[in-house]
Amino acid sequence: MDDVRNLWRFVAALVAVLLSALPTLAQEAPTVPAGPLTLEQVLDLAEARSESVGIARTGVTRAEGEQMRARSGRYPQLNASAAYDRALASEFSGVFGGGASGPPCAPFTLDPSAALPDRVAEIERAIDCGALTGSLFGGGSGDEAVDLPFGRKNTWRVSLLFSQSVYSGGRIGAQTDIAAAGRTSAELNLTAALARQKFDVTQAFFDLALTERLVQIAEATVAQAEATVRQVQAGFEAGAQPEFELLRARVTRDNQRPAVIRNRANRDIAMLRLKQLLDLPPDYNLQIVAPLDGPVPPPSAFAARVEAVQGQTFAEMLSPEATAQRTPVREAATTVRLREASLRGALAERRPSVSVTSNYSNVAYPSGLFPTGNIRTNWTVGASLDFPVLTGGRQKGSERVARAELEQSRLQLRLTEELALLDARAAQAELTAAMAAFEASAGTVGQAMRAYQIAEVRFQSGVSTQLELADARLLLQQAEANQAQAARDLQVARARVALLPDLPLNVSSGNTTAPPASGGGGGIE
Repeated sequence: MDDVRNLWRFVAALVAVLLSALPTLAQEAPTVPAGPLTLEQVLDLAEARSESVGIARTGVTRAEGEQMRARSGRYPQLNASAAYDRALASEFSGVFGGGASGPPCAPFTLDPSAALPDRVAEIERAIDCGALTGSLFGGGSGDEAVDLPFGRKNTWRVSLLFSQSVYSGGRIGAQTDIAAAGRTSAELNLTAALARQKFDVTQAFFDLALTERLVQIAEATVAQAEATVRQVQAGFEAGAQPEFELLRARVTRDNQRPAVIRNRANRDIAMLRLKQLLDLPPDYNLQIVAPLDGPVPPPSAFAARVEAVQGQTFAEMLSPEATAQRTPVREAATTVRLREASLRGALAERRPSVSVTSNYSNVAYPSGLFPTGNIRTNWTVGASLDFPVLTGGRQKGSERVARAELEQSRLQLRLTEELALLDARAAQAELTAAMAAFEASAGTVGQAMRAYQIAEVRFQSGVSTQLELADARLLLQQAEANQAQAARDLQVARARVALLPDLPLNVSSGNTTAPPASGGGGGIE
């Protein structure tokens, strides 16, 4: 017997441990893949860890519950209840009996052979002293022997209440339509949250890639300036270079170091922003791979959509059909439907409502604590009609509010359609400009690199000045920074165009980091 008890205790403890671990396992976020992360890996990781997306998903669940609750008004309602009452004191105590010791006078006895005045006198005596109460209201002695419920110490009730709406005047239909529109709005809000989250992560990803590239460019420029200082220093010590050239080289090198510091700070800020979107600790060693110094094909997550958009004409992107499919426009149209249903609900309050009800209950008044018999039954069937007669202006006020909200939502829909057209034009223009800027910067880096190499050879040969070398270095730095910036802008513009149908309006794709510093490579003139 003890072994069986110990086994059941072990099973119960194991079940308790598993149940306590289930919430933790359900909320555990996916692990970060090892090695440098690509954009696709970052997008998958961010979607699973995003709080905003989780909030939008809970909104859909809540809307589904609201829809189920609104639909329930169409179906029968059955409620069960059980109640127990214990009377500590009652105004009916002693009314139907003479107390626990019996009646205060002799019991009522009627002699049929007695004269009529004697029989009447006996009845009056029995009524005056209380000897006749028990026989009239259930018999027995004492309060507990009376069958009526007045003043009983213990009362048990078990009831079933049934109700069914027969006619609601349109109220239930309006509530159902409101709940359906609310669910559609919640689903569209989830779609917009997913698109915005993808765009924000893409923007932060390429911002980090850009700042890392700018740090590399600035560090390479400082290294080139440092090599020039060593060369001039050797010439100065050999007597081939004046002190002025050495000072110029040192100042040019020192002017490049603040740019390295600023770019590193921008990189740290961009890194923290991306870690926040990925729900990673600030000290996590996050590494990404996103080359910006060569050909930059569209990210695979947006490649299909970008190709489809680039194959469309400008008129197709701005057509009424394309505008109507934008998630912000669909949200505004859903709001219009919700306001229309709200107006129908307000107008339905003028109409009567009819419902049928039935109440079945068993009641017991035991002398002890628990009922042992003598259970009484109550069963009623009825119908109710509710009709507003005088509301003091509340009904009229509700209708005016509903009409005003409907007109406001219709105007908001028109404004959203206009802003959607403007937003599509801006996205298309931004993509065109980004592509042109990247194509223009593609060959500039190679030319600037060749110019710097020539300037360096000329300076080492003594046929050019250090100013010419510093200018060539500055032009190379600017060309590399411009190419990285153009590549970042192109990728973000592609992401915006790909996500445009679901993105909120007026989402900017501008660079969130500080612009690259020129470096001040002129030195002392």
